[in-house]
Amino acid sequence: MSLQELVQHSFTPREREVLVRLCRGETYRSIARDLGISPHTVDTHIRRVRSKAGVTNRSQLVIMAVELGLYRPTLLEGQMGPSDEA
Repeated sequence: MSLQELVQHSFTPREREVLVRLCRGETYRSIARDLGISPHTVDTHIRRVRSKAGVTNRSQLVIMAVELGLYRPTLLEGQMGPSDEA
């Protein structure tokens, strides 16, 4: 089993849901409110995901989620003006 499969299958559905919301920039409080859980429970889910993935901070979590295909960031295509284009 690949690392990707191992990590993806070791996360619970709720852990994946909380991780994706965190990747979108949501706060623990907003995640908790939307999911009907406490901010402490959100923190617990994130700590478990970090432990399972072997990462230590949010930036590493986001990078891991993108690399594993758990989160696909929305690109800012079409939002750049003519002077912003490279």
